[in-house]
Parts: sequence; C-alpha cells; structure tokens
Amino acid sequence: MRAVLAWKEAIREQCVYDLAFKPDGSQLIIAAGLRVLVYDATDGSIIQPLKGHKDIVYCVAYAKDGLWSPEQKSVNKHKVSSKITCCGWTNDGQYLALGMMNGVVSIRNKNGEEKVKIERPGGSSSPIWSIAWNPSKDEHNDILAVADWGQKLSFYQLSGKQIGKDRTLTYDPCCVSYFSKGEYIVMGGSDKQASLYTKDGVRLGTIGEQNSWVWTCRVKPDSNFVVLGCQDGTIACYQLIFSTVHGLYKDRYAYRDSMTDVIVQHLITEQKVRIKCRELVKKIAIYRNRLAIQLPEKILIYELYSDDSSDMHYRVKEKICRRFECNLLVVCSQHIILCQEKRLQCLSFNSVKEKEWVMESLIRYIKVIGGPPGREGLLVGLKNGAILKIFVDNPFPITLLKLSTSVRCLDMSASRNKLAVVDEHNTLLVYDIKSKELLFQEPNANSVAWNTQCEDMLCFSGNGYLNIKASNFPVHQQKMQGFMVGYNGSKIFCLHVYSMSAVEVPQSAPMYQYLERKMFKEAYQIACLGVTDSDWRDLATEALEGLDFETAKKAFIRIRDLRYLELINSIEERKKRGENDNDLFLADVYAYQGKFHEAARLYKRTGHESRALGMYTDLRMFDYAKEFVGVTDPKSSRMLMTKQADWAKSSKEPRTAAEMYLSAGEHLKAIDIIGEHGWADMLIDIARKLDKAEREPLAKCALHFKRLKHHGYASETYSKMGDLKALVHLHVETRHWEEAFSLVEKHPQFKNDVFVPYAQWLAENDRFEEAQKAFHMAGLQSEAVKVLEQLTQNAVVENRFNDAGYYYWMLSLQCLDIAREQRGEMLKKFERFQHLAELYHVYHSIQRYTDEPFSSHMPETLFNICRFLLNNLTKDIPPGISKVNTLYALAKQSRQLGAYKLARYAYEKLQELHIPSRFQESVELGSLTIHSKPFHDKEELIEGMMCYRCSTNNPLLNSQGSVCINCRQPFIYCASSYDVLPLVQFYLEDGITEEEALSLIDLEVPHADQRATLRMDDGLDDAEEDPFTAKMSFEQGGSNFVPVKVSRSVLRAMSRRDVLIKRWPRPLKWEYFRSLLPEVSITMCPTCFKMFHSEDYELLVLQHSCCPYCRRPIDEPN
Repeated sequence: MRAVLAWKEAIREQCVYDLAFKPDGSQLIIAAGLRVLVYDATDGSIIQPLKGHKDIVYCVAYAKDGLWSPEQKSVNKHKVSSKITCCGWTNDGQYLALGMMNGVVSIRNKNGEEKVKIERPGGSSSPIWSIAWNPSKDEHNDILAVADWGQKLSFYQLSGKQIGKDRTLTYDPCCVSYFSKGEYIVMGGSDKQASLYTKDGVRLGTIGEQNSWVWTCRVKPDSNFVVLGCQDGTIACYQLIFSTVHGLYKDRYAYRDSMTDVIVQHLITEQKVRIKCRELVKKIAIYRNRLAIQLPEKILIYELYSDDSSDMHYRVKEKICRRFECNLLVVCSQHIILCQEKRLQCLSFNSVKEKEWVMESLIRYIKVIGGPPGREGLLVGLKNGAILKIFVDNPFPITLLKLSTSVRCLDMSASRNKLAVVDEHNTLLVYDIKSKELLFQEPNANSVAWNTQCEDMLCFSGNGYLNIKASNFPVHQQKMQGFMVGYNGSKIFCLHVYSMSAVEVPQSAPMYQYLERKMFKEAYQIACLGVTDSDWRDLATEALEGLDFETAKKAFIRIRDLRYLELINSIEERKKRGENDNDLFLADVYAYQGKFHEAARLYKRTGHESRALGMYTDLRMFDYAKEFVGVTDPKSSRMLMTKQADWAKSSKEPRTAAEMYLSAGEHLKAIDIIGEHGWADMLIDIARKLDKAEREPLAKCALHFKRLKHHGYASETYSKMGDLKALVHLHVETRHWEEAFSLVEKHPQFKNDVFVPYAQWLAENDRFEEAQKAFHMAGLQSEAVKVLEQLTQNAVVENRFNDAGYYYWMLSLQCLDIAREQRGEMLKKFERFQHLAELYHVYHSIQRYTDEPFSSHMPETLFNICRFLLNNLTKDIPPGISKVNTLYALAKQSRQLGAYKLARYAYEKLQELHIPSRFQESVELGSLTIHSKPFHDKEELIEGMMCYRCSTNNPLLNSQGSVCINCRQPFIYCASSYDVLPLVQFYLEDGITEEEALSLIDLEVPHADQRATLRMDDGLDDAEEDPFTAKMSFEQGGSNFVPVKVSRSVLRAMSRRDVLIKRWPRPLKWEYFRSLLPEVSITMCPTCFKMFHSEDYELLVLQHSCCPYCRRPIDEPN
C-alpha cells in the first residue's frame, strides 16, 4: 500500500475539528474555528466559506435524507449521565450510539430509550473519543468500532457483545472512519499521522505524517482518497494505491486479499483456499508444493498436506522470524531467494544464508525454472539486458544472453533449448540457447510464456490481443483483456486487474498449420493439448490419408471410432503379410470415407477392378457400377442386373426397391410396393408415364388411388384408360355427384348407375324431396312414388298440411307419368291425388285458424274455404282433416259475415260431433246466442254462389258437391280466395284436334253477330241458342250433366283473351275454359293449372317467390 499526496491546504491559526464529504464525493465541508468552509474534493480549491457561527464549530455533517426522524415534528431531548463526545447512527437509522466522557457507550433507539450500555474497563480515565459503525452490507451484524483515550481500539455488536480483544494503540485516537464498503479503517490522533487498519483492527501502514495532532479524517465515498484535518489547520488529501501482491506456479495462483489474507486458487478446478495471516502481507511466492508469505516481521513457509495435484490444504512448515527488506521473493523446495536491487540472497528455511550473488545491474525479473530439490535453477533478467541462469547450489551465475535493452519478461521452453524474452520496447525475441541464434521476433508483447507441455508452442499478450505461435508458423491472434502470465496445455492464465482466470484456448489453429505441412506427429502433440472432437477427426483423417497409420490410430482411439480402427488394424495385418501397395491401402481408406469414385479409380489403377465392382454393388450404386463396367463387358452387366434384382426383392428399403423395379421394367411389382406404402405422388407419376394400352398396371394404380382416397388421381387414371363405367362407379362411391352428373350428360347409358345410388344416398340423409326427383330421373317410378307417399304420410302426421297437399300434387304427377304406360289404375290415382292435394291445401288454412292465435286470411276467404271443403268431403274423410275444426271455423265466419242460417246449421252439426274441450264453451255459447239472430243468410252471400252457365243461385252448402244444383256445371274456384270464377268449361266436338282448336281460337274473327256464339251444332244459327247467353231460354231438364260442346265456327268466333287452356300431358286431354266476364282478370299457373284472380296471384308470388300451390319458382321456364 502506498499513499500519494493529492493536495494540501493550510488554514492559519485554526484547528480543523471535523470534516464531511457530500454523499456524491464532489464537495468537502470543513469545520475550522468559527467558520465552515466548502472545498472542491478533486483539487482542494475553496468553493465558498459559510459564516454565521459565533463560537467554535466542532462538528459538521451532510444530511442524506433531510430529517433525522421524519415522523417526529419536534426535537426530543434526553438527559445523559456524562458529557457526549461522539455519536453515530446505524446504517438503517434505527439505533444511535453515544460515546461519553466517562468511558461508557450508550446505544439507544429512535425514541431515545437506552437499549444497550457498554462500560469500558478504563472508566472515566479512558473517555470514548470516536466511534463509527461499519457501513458494509455484507456483514450479518451491525459492528461498532470504538476508540478511547485509554489508547484502545475495540469492536462491538449491536447487542453489546465485544468482537475479539481490544487492540492496543500507541497514541490517543481522535478520529475513526471506515471506507465506504467497510473493508478498511482510517484512524488518526496524537501520533501526528493517519494510519490504515483492516476492519479487524490490524495496522497496515501510515497514510500521511503531519506536524500536529490529526483531529479528523474521512474517506471519500466509493474511492481510495483520504482527507485529514490537523490541529495546526492543515488539510491534506491522499490517494491510497493498493498494489497486487501475488505469485503463480503452473496452475496455482496465490494472491493477497484484504491486505492480511492470502487466497490460493487452483486455476483448473477453480478451488480456492484462504490463509488468514492477521498481519500485512508484503510478498508471496509459490513453487510446486511450497508457499512463502512475507509479513512485516517474519516469513512463513507453507507446504501441501499431500502430493495430490488437486490438494488445496496447506500447513505451516517453517517460520523465519526476521525482518527482511526485499523487492522480489522466490521460494524453492528447500530455500527462499530474496532479491534487493542488485543483490540475490539464498536462505535455508532455518534462516541460514547459504549463497549470495551480486549482479552488475538492477534485477528486473526472476523466475524458478525447476530442477531437482535443493538444486533448482533460476532465470534472472537484468536492467542492462543481461540474462543469467543461476543454480541454487552454484555460486557462479551463467550468462545466457546479453541484450542491448532492459529485460521485462523471460521464459524458457520445456526442454531448456529455447529462450523467450520481452524487452522494454515490447518486442518478443526468441533465441536458441545453444547457438545464441535469434530464431524470430514479434512486436507488441508485454508478457510471454512457453507451453509447459509442448516444446514448440508459446503465447504472448499485448495491445489487447492474445497471440499463439507454433514452431515458425504465422501467429494466431484472438482478443483478450489483461495480460497473459502462464500457458499450460490448452489453458492460458490471464490476469485482468486483480482477478486471475484460466482461458481455455482450442489449439486448432496451430494443429492445422502442422497438418498443412503433413507434420502429423507434431500436429498430434498439439491436439493433445486440447482441441475439439471435429479437430481430432480431421487429424485422424489427414493422417490416414497421409498413410501415417500410427498417428491416425491414436487419433481415432481418442474419438472412439471403431470402424476406422478396424480398417487400420486390417491394413497393419496386411502389411505384416507383406502387402506394400500404398495406392491399394489408400483406395480402401477412400472407400471407408465415402469417396467411392476416387477409390474406384485407385482400384482400377492397381488392377483390382473386381473390388470396385463389389463396392458399388454392395452400396446398391448400380448406375455407377454400370458406368464403371461400360458396355463392353456383357458378363459383368448381367451379373449387375441379377444382383440389382435380388437386392430389390429382399430389400427393406421399399422406396429404393420400387425405384429399382421401375428401372427394371417391373411395373406391377413397383406399383404394389408404392401403393402399399401410400406414396400417391410417386404412383401418379407412374400412371402418367404408362401407355393407355397397359391396362393392368393402370387399373392397379386406380385401385390404390381409390383405397388411398385420392379421388382426383383415380379419376385421371380411369379417364386415361377410357374405362367410363369404372369412372362412374368411382364418382358414385366417393360421392362426387357433380362429376357423375356431368358424365351422365355426355353418356346417358349410365343414368341408372348414377341416379339410383344418388337417390338412395339422399334418402339416407333425410333429403326425401331430392331423393324422389332422383328416383324419377333414374326411371324408378315406383321408388319415387314410395318416397313421396312416405313424405306425404309424415307431413299429415306432423300436421304439415300445406306440405301434404304439395306432396299429393307431386304424387299425382308421378302417377300421370306412369299412366303413359299403364293407364287405368294410374289415372284413377292421379284424380284421387289431385283431389286430396286440393283438400289438404285448403285445410291448411283452417288448421292454422283454429290452432294459432292469428290468421292471415280475410273472413270471406275462410268462409269460402270452409264451404269448399265441406262441399267436397265425402263419407271417407282423409286422415288429419277435422270436420269439427272446419264446422267451428265456418260457424264463426258465417256469424261474422251475416250467414246466420248457415251458422245455425254449423252449430247444430257440431252438437252431433265430439268437440274438443278448448272449443266446448265457445260452441255452447255460440249455439245459444245464434238463436237471437235472424233465420236467413245475407242476400249478397247467396248471390256470390250464382252459376255462370244457368244463372241459378246455389245454396251456400251443397250436398251434391261443388256443382250447380240446376245444370250440374262444376264451379271453377280461385285457388287463393275460393270465390267462384266466371268461367265455363267447354268441350270440342268430335273430329276437332287440340292443335286445330288452338289455331281456330288464335284466328279470332271479330264479327259482332258471332261474338260469344257457342253452338250445340253447326246447323243452328240462332244466337239465342248460344249456351253462354241463353240464360233464360235454356233449362236443364234431366238430372245428368250435359257438357257444352263447340264447333269449329264457334271456336273461330272466340277471343284468345277469353279462353284458358289446361294443357295436360298425355294421356290426359286438354281442358278449355271460357271467361264470361272478360273484365275480370284471371291468371292460370302453367304448372299446376290452378286459376287465380290476377291480383291475388301476383301478390302471393311476390310474397313466396313461387306459385302458392305447386311451388314452381317464378324464374323457372314453363
């Protein structure tokens, strides 16, 4: 430790009683007499004086948090038994220690209550003059340093327990101050100097001597600067410089810690051991199992407990109790060497001086270079450039070299043949010791070391780089902080500031330098120092290719490569048997390395073509084998093909086997392997390359595609084959219906193959309507009818009467379709289903009226619907249709519209039937209250039932059905409001075809006297006998219905606008209707042929986007 004066100031005739640093260390406050002065801590210049005190200032301090106790608003005062001389707060501010004149230390809490009282043995004769708490955060307890004028320094815990014994001082201490991390103590007093102590109170040295008492001293925060204040007004600032005291031998590094401890570190295992000396450690030397530590008054020699290289337990071997002054200390097995300027002294461990050497110049460097115990050699470098070798048992030094400049660093190679020197110009010089020849030199070096395990390798550091040099190869560089102090194997020991570390440096670069020059043995030596596995493999491979089998073998053993070791052993065996063809050996090496072509060329050169062929066939490299054999050797070619086929058959590599079969033209076997493993991409490539005539392999491909669910590939394959039936079945199996339909469009012969499974699939998926259409398209009419019948039954059971009506209508059309071939029964079914369709269609409105709270129908419509339904119901009422609901709805609407007679009839009929409980009260009440109404119906309601043929007013309910009671002409109803439309059906006379009738009507001859002339026969010209106008003159006599038949002349006289034609498909005939009121606009649906008032039809079509009866979409063509 050295103290360097940074600055010094003097305040005249004033005692400096106290000083304090600002927490950031930038300013210094000094109490000098009546004044407080603020100084710049960096250079000691005064910043400003603080005036205002009227008496001497004894103490100054900087506030760290502004208040002593922020929660207290006023200052509390407490009486104490003696005068307080000093005080100090603990680091956490919870306790205050007071030092008093009577020798007592009182520790109190924030409230002033005394918690601990420490009574010093000197009592009032030893006043406590200074105390300080250790600021270290690493200590487990708060530690208080106490200095008293009984010339004692003591340490206490917060609990009052003393730590260690009192340390005796030789002066009265006036001040105690800790370094900011608590590692050292500074103390000054009546001895007119400030001294440095360890935190345990061991004196380390003097900081600065003064001319008067040192009253105060403080350490600058987080630095090594100490400021003293003296009685004569002197202020002095010193910088403390702690030098590194250390020693290194191979992988053991010893260094000083906390000035009084020595730590020995094993650089390989990272183990550390601490030796506590409790005195200032001045010098350290380490050699083999010895450790020498110089203390102020003695030298301690330690030795290891055992010879184990990793043992870290040291014990004291000898003590040399003498004070020595020396610059350098070296320890050997049985001696210590002291170096003082030009003088070297060799002492035994018993303190006997055995030898002394006086040099011609100052000694700059000394190092033990080994040797037998008691006869070790020393390497010494002098300031004048001389380099000497000294043996401990020889009084005569040996001059090795004489340089022109001073020596900074020295080292000798492991075999003592080469010497490396770093001079004061930072140049590295390497000499051959025997010939004194300069081998090479390198710039920018500050330290050098030879590798202890390799003769030709050294490393040196400088300019932030580590340099490794092998033999006379170029230097390999890498960045490194600090400087290098040792080189052992692959580890380089680097000292950075105060810490030593072992840097693992792979020796790859120098190894490859040797490999480039085919120096395999030297490369192996370098690799042994430490390289990566890949480097070992490269060395082994290079040595093997260079036919250095011994080195290759050792390298392959390192990486445990048994395959190559077997090869080397086999080559060695062959050599013993007398083989010496290096090209053949090299060919085997290349074959092992996978360099097959190079191996084949060498085999050919040495006349061993069969080996090359065997190599290629074993590796299944048949193409290369064919290339090697060429086209000239048919025998070898056949042998190759045989081997190839055999291998492909037994191979457990299916993809390769398949490829081989393909190249051999065995398509079926290849397809089986590929299909089995599901390699669809490979399979489609084959299918695309095959000719369409090769049906069997193509069919196999398609089957595999089907199994692998690659529909597109299977489709492509069948298309290529032209197998349309298989393609249809594929589309059907995979449910690709769109592709199937497009195929059927082009090839109608497959219609049944597609539509039947499609319909079955639809039916299975509850899509019965689509299924019915599909059956119909497939020509399976009976299946289509069955599906529709099932749909109809379901709709009736579920009270979906609108759907039931629609399905019956569709059923009727199915029957009509079938009737083209089988007329009788199917036409009857057609009529029955048409009738049922209309009944369910109208009952849907009644059911909604009775079951739902609101109805969308007008009362007149419901009234008409109920009457239409009752007029058309026979004895056998269709399932689901309720006569009760119909009569109930009729009774309600009749009463509302004024048809009281009909309402009375409906209520009477209801009384005869089983009425549901929900209608019971309403029916009974209605039956009673209807008797208060008139016994007839409103006139206009009866007029609405006029027959347009005979003008007879018909009753509202007709037991004969929906026909006129007079002329038996059937009424034509509007399919939405069920009003009677002004239409009369007419028939064609015999001999008039439908096409002729249509052309006659389209002629439309507008003669006034012929307008609306419907004749019974062509012989009657009188217009009065026209059935449409002769309302009065014509009377229906019999009970049978006589239809209106028209002749060609009557047809010609008709207007096309007044005629509506139901164009039924065969075998039905067309039906013709004549409107008697042309001003009433009537629309007929072109699909179901139901008649509507045009306004009603348009509104319904807008609401539903289709016909309300047959559900034909409005955009569908007729």
